[in-house]
Amino acid sequence: MEEIQWNDFEKVELRIGTIIGADAFPEARIPAYKLTVNFGEEIGIKRTSARITDLYDVEDLIGKQVVGVVNFPPKQIGPFISEFLCTGFYREDGSVVLAVPDKDVPNGSKLA
Repeated sequence: MEEIQWNDFEKVELRIGTIIGADAFPEARIPAYKLTVNFGEEIGIKRTSARITDLYDVEDLIGKQVVGVVNFPPKQIGPFISEFLCTGFYREDGSVVLAVPDKDVPNGSKLA
């Protein structure tokens, strides 16, 4: 594991947002959803592609708060532009469990 300095970590904008839209992404090579997330007034609404189809259904995602990296440059994923990285943890079977707060926090809150 590579060691980083504190100022490296401070550059990463990890923020809370609420999923306001979730759709299938049939064009993706690996099954994924297109998520629309509200990160509050300062950051606004951003979209991303997330490979979370193993453990989550579209209808269960709406209203869920997630942790996202919001200061990456946009990334082209097939016909879709991803504007942030939705974070999660890999399980042994390769499925992804979303990184979520255990209590509601205001959209846009930065990871402390």
